[in-house]
Amino acid sequence: MLFSTSVVARLPLATLSIGLLVHVERLTGSYAAAGLAAGALAIAQGVGGPLLGRLVDRHGQTLVLILPALVSGTALAVVAFLPARTPLLALLALAALIGFATPPVGACMRTLIPLLNPGTEPRAYAIDAAATELTWIAGPPLALTVGSLAGTGTALALAGAVLLAATLAFVLSPTSRSWRSKAVSRTRSSALASPQMRTLVLVMACVGVVFGATEVAVTASAPSAAGWLLGLWGLGSLAGGVVAARSGGGARDGRSFALLLTFLAAGHLSLAVAPPALIVLAGTVIAPILASAYAMVDKAAPTGTATEAFTWLATATATGTAAGAAAAGTLADFTTPTTGFLLAGTAALTAALIAATRIPSPHHAATHTTRRTNAAALIPTTRRAPAGETP
Repeated sequence: MLFSTSVVARLPLATLSIGLLVHVERLTGSYAAAGLAAGALAIAQGVGGPLLGRLVDRHGQTLVLILPALVSGTALAVVAFLPARTPLLALLALAALIGFATPPVGACMRTLIPLLNPGTEPRAYAIDAAATELTWIAGPPLALTVGSLAGTGTALALAGAVLLAATLAFVLSPTSRSWRSKAVSRTRSSALASPQMRTLVLVMACVGVVFGATEVAVTASAPSAAGWLLGLWGLGSLAGGVVAARSGGGARDGRSFALLLTFLAAGHLSLAVAPPALIVLAGTVIAPILASAYAMVDKAAPTGTATEAFTWLATATATGTAAGAAAAGTLADFTTPTTGFLLAGTAALTAALIAATRIPSPHHAATHTTRRTNAAALIPTTRRAPAGETP
């Protein structure tokens, strides 16, 4: 029940960008203004997510989810009922407020998984990644459908209402209300204080470039079929997540994680020459990659920073997506639309190289431990111990 509630709470988040884009364009008559509003939303989400995550780690989930949900839901309602020719500055301020106050329900759900599914976390993270893909498959078409039938303002207001109601239902659950960070004394350090966490963030930024570049490349190379192709891409990811969940989760170490990322690179590089429908195969490793990154957070993040760590992964992915979309758009203008697939593949190969060289594998860890043990055996132990010290 708690997991289902978190999925419903995350569904509106998948509609915000496209919903705000079409609504602001209707209010202003300008796609440039709409793009600025969507950009303000994305930037504010990237800034607000880690800050809210850190507050959750320090003070628990209840208030830190309820207050932002109230703010973002109210701001969505205000935007929904604004009249035409509303000043662009006001629209940008409201878009930034919505983004900054977006409640990190997904990150909070992932911190609860070890409590709800002890011993089966990798499989649970794979299910969570597949469910996230489902929201991104269903969310944008749902927002556009409601917008066309009842108006773009109604679509935004409905998204705000669902976001608020589902977030409240989530935080009222006993598991969420009772959750506290592992640290007895709340840590002052950031999740990014860990080198392994910084590596994961860098890998997910590269994965985000894959997302953004592919979205633009598909739209530019096959505009009439872009919606269906992106849907197939998401369905491939959903299928991969289901398979990963049934097989026990995704990668457990740097080597297997790099292998998944290499498959991601190969699938997207092939789209430059392969039939477009093969995008469904290219997408099959996306959810397993996300699940693998989530499962590595527990060991990578400093104690007491799990929620913040999960929000940093989301921020890195969003930042990479924006950068990939901008770069692929430039390439489409000056070269060919399919060059974006080459960019996506190169970004995935970069991520694979980072994972292979900077994320430990069991063999490397065992070798390091053995060497350290052997070196310790060579140190003389016959020195006189100071008073009170056992030699």
